[in-house]
Amino acid sequence: QVQVVESGGGLVQAGASLRLTCVASGRTFSGEAMGWFRQAAGKEREFVAGISWTDGATRYSDSVKGRFTISRDNAKRAGFLQMDSLNPEDTALYYCAWRGGSFVYDNTAAYDYWGQGTQVTVSS
Repeated sequence: QVQVVESGGGLVQAGASLRLTCVASGRTFSGEAMGWFRQAAGKEREFVAGISWTDGATRYSDSVKGRFTISRDNAKRAGFLQMDSLNPEDTALYYCAWRGGSFVYDNTAAYDYWGQGTQVTVSS
C-alpha cells in the first residue's frame, strides 16, 4: 500500500498563490506517477496536473496550463503544485493521487492511491 497525504490548502483572494504538497510513503514501484485532481461542489473530480517520477514528464489540464506548475523532490518522495493567479473557479477540494507506473494519465481510474484532499477556496 501507498499512503498519500496532501497539505497546503487554504482561503485566498483572487490573484493570489498557493503551494500544495503531497508526500507518499509505503510501497514503491519501479515506475511511479503522481497526479493532482480537484472536485468542486456538485461537480465531478477532474484532472489538474501530473508528473512522472521516472523522467519528470508533466501534463496539465487546459484550465490551469500557464498558471499551475507541478514539480517533485525524488529524495523526499514529495510532489508540489504551485498555483498562481488563482481565481474563484479554482475553488475545490484538491486530491493527490499515486499510481504504480510512470505514465501520467488524466483519469481517476488510473490511480490506485488517494489522499484525503485539501481544500482550496478562492474569494473574488
